[in-house]
Amino acid sequence: MSAEVAVRQASSEDVDALAPLFDAYRQFYDCPPDLPLARAYLADRIGTDESTVFIASTRAGDVVGFTQLYPTFCSVEASPIFVLYDLFVAPASRQHGVGRALLSKAEAFGRASGASRLDLSTAKTNVKAQSVYESLGWVRDKVFLQYSLPLA
Repeated sequence: MSAEVAVRQASSEDVDALAPLFDAYRQFYDCPPDLPLARAYLADRIGTDESTVFIASTRAGDVVGFTQLYPTFCSVEASPIFVLYDLFVAPASRQHGVGRALLSKAEAFGRASGASRLDLSTAKTNVKAQSVYESLGWVRDKVFLQYSLPLA
């Protein structure tokens, strides 16, 4: 972890500081800017304990990255798991260990929660992120294909 960055679990008090970064994350995946939507979504997830969000911040208090995990279960393993659905680091803070620090915090949280594993998906073109995941022990699935059924 970078000596300049601290990672901790976000609370409802962090939503306003986190929302612009969450909005930037959504834009990274080609969603239109919508700060009110980003704020409301985070407030709902954090406020109802539907997800766990970790934020990385500088000594000055600037939020420079986050990850969001959703709890679920694996029927085959008959155990709880977490889906690491969101991971984003502000462009100016990349290549400084922020992503690694967030992933390490997520792993420690998953282990402490008794989960059997963490799962994530990323864009096929996001090669930089893939190299970070693999360097930290994440294994690309070679058995299952992932499908989605759009409902909206």
